[in-house]
Amino acid sequence: MTSKAAASEGPEAYPLGYVEGLNDARTKLADFFSILLVCCHNDGTSRIICLVTMSEPTVPTTDQVLALREEFRHHLELFYAQLKLAPPYESVEKAIRFLTTSIHALPPSERASLATDTTARWRHFRQAFESSGLSKKHRGIIAGLARNRSGLNLPAEYDQFLNLYL
Repeated sequence: MTSKAAASEGPEAYPLGYVEGLNDARTKLADFFSILLVCCHNDGTSRIICLVTMSEPTVPTTDQVLALREEFRHHLELFYAQLKLAPPYESVEKAIRFLTTSIHALPPSERASLATDTTARWRHFRQAFESSGLSKKHRGIIAGLARNRSGLNLPAEYDQFLNLYL
């Protein structure tokens, strides 16, 4: 139905144009928060119905958290692969969720410093590892392997995990 047909059929106001749906691949999430909705009245006037604005999205924070999550996942995969054990997948996912939550809770300056501070990063990895219950899985096997550290082909950083078994 054209806008002239809509005008002759009677509503007092009808949309001037349409905005694509949020599920449309062309709609960016940031665009959703800056949609201007205008209604045109029969008398030729128009008015703004709704204007919603939002500051620029904080993509760097999301990228930082995503990068830390992926790094942690990589370390967990390597840890279990070098020990020749199947990772307890539910607990791995729980650890990653715990890490994400704890990083989001940090002040922005401390969160940003994790990108360069390896010690702080590994402290968070260890906390997520322990809090998720990963240090209780395969406990006997890993404790035995951790006692003979020289036989493991793991970098020294992984002692953060291995020490939880000793």
